[in-house]
Amino acid sequence: MRKLINALMAGLIVGGLLLVSVQAFAGTCAPRIDCRGAYQQGRIYQGINSGQVTPREFYRLERQQARIRGAEALMKADGRLTRRERARLHAMQDRSSANIYRAKHNNRRVY
Repeated sequence: MRKLINALMAGLIVGGLLLVSVQAFAGTCAPRIDCRGAYQQGRIYQGINSGQVTPREFYRLERQQARIRGAEALMKADGRLTRRERARLHAMQDRSSANIYRAKHNNRRVY
């Protein structure tokens, strides 16, 4: 009986710790922003592999993605990602997406 009680107590403690850790990171979770960043990264690499994006354009687009990741890290540093910060990240990603499109469709090819 004592082993059963100890096992239940251990389970409750572990469950409580998991719940607290999930709540601690709930404010910084931004899956749409992260997925979109990965998708844009893929578009950049596809463009360089197909020759649609020049090395100079590639470097510029990569720097822009790095700035977005840096801004996201700074915004998440306080443990919360506010609605305004989320909107700012989305706006940065919108500009980046337009730049990727422009670089891939400007008829400059690397042969």
